[in-house]
Amino acid sequence: MSEQQTGIPENKTEKTVFSGAPIRTQSFNYQRLYSLDALRGFDMFWIIGGEHIFHGMAKATHSPFWNAVSDQFTHPDWNGFHIYDLIFPLFLFLAGVSTPYSVGRDLEMGKTRKQLLVRVIKRGLILVLLGLFCNNGLQIMPLAEFRFCSVLGRIGIAWMFANIIYLYTKERAQIAWFAVLLIGYWLLLKFTAAPGFIAGDLTMQGNFASYIDRTIIPGKLYLDIHDPEGLFSTLPAISTGLLGIMAGKLLKSGSLTPQGKAIRLAVAGIVFLVLAQLWGLDFPINKNLWTSSFVMHTGGLSLLLLSVFYYIIDVLEYKSWAFFFKVIGMNSILIYISGRIINWNYANNAFFKWVGQLVGDPFKVVAMAVCFLIVKWAFLYFMYKKKVFLRV
Repeated sequence: MSEQQTGIPENKTEKTVFSGAPIRTQSFNYQRLYSLDALRGFDMFWIIGGEHIFHGMAKATHSPFWNAVSDQFTHPDWNGFHIYDLIFPLFLFLAGVSTPYSVGRDLEMGKTRKQLLVRVIKRGLILVLLGLFCNNGLQIMPLAEFRFCSVLGRIGIAWMFANIIYLYTKERAQIAWFAVLLIGYWLLLKFTAAPGFIAGDLTMQGNFASYIDRTIIPGKLYLDIHDPEGLFSTLPAISTGLLGIMAGKLLKSGSLTPQGKAIRLAVAGIVFLVLAQLWGLDFPINKNLWTSSFVMHTGGLSLLLLSVFYYIIDVLEYKSWAFFFKVIGMNSILIYISGRIINWNYANNAFFKWVGQLVGDPFKVVAMAVCFLIVKWAFLYFMYKKKVFLRV
């Protein structure tokens, strides 16, 4: 997403490339908030190959411990929560955190809301198009086989509407929007259902959100009768983006000490987790439906992680350990879509097949998972050193 900047002058030049467009050089006059890039990189680490290390350990050892850890890096079939479920909402949350440092800064510098609205809408639509590319590639295919819903599409739409709310409302109204979207979504699903099911049915077949998606979305859904990135369940995802915006405003505020900001984020995270468990008794935590309790639960974890990363990196200034993640976080969109244009398994075997042969079974799969990460990180490090970043 848009990158975090604190407004502290810094003389740098970076090259930006987008979707095959010519590389352009631009002045980079703002120091980045290191912790946000690091946390975004930590988030992306798990979907660019980090989880395969634990899957490999489970496969190699057949240990109950490693099986349990490996299971946390899968998604539950329906209700429930695994650590792997946090990756998507954390990314959207961090996209929101960047808003006060990007859109908010431009407002302060004199740009009009109309100018920024155009930019926000453009960025949201570009993410939707990138999502379509990731799903389907560039090919002619029957509409029935085309999948419109996507991870990047949800991020684009939810981030766009969260930013529009930010542009045209004050803080109290933003809090109201956050609450209304979550409460309204809960009430809609509680008192409605698909035809033939009783009101409040939250099964995959019977819930109202999946029914609306089946009715209005052309092409195919990921699970035929349901899509975890469906259009209707994007409504509560807007609140995830808004929560990130409110956290970003807190970090940017000059009325609190850095330590005070970290404490407030942590306290808010704990409160959100408690409320999520209570709400989950009536409206289960469910990533597939992006339920309101899921927003609260993942929001609480996101606030806690942001608090920890911000305190360690930007307050205590222990930054060297986070460089590994920062390299990933600064090109998160590029590495996410790279699987459609780069055969990483081929590259991994080309460079490191000998490592797997030396290690041998049963830990060959673990060694190759580590090498897979090394190949991707080396690519990102090369891009980082050349100051080439994919901007949306």
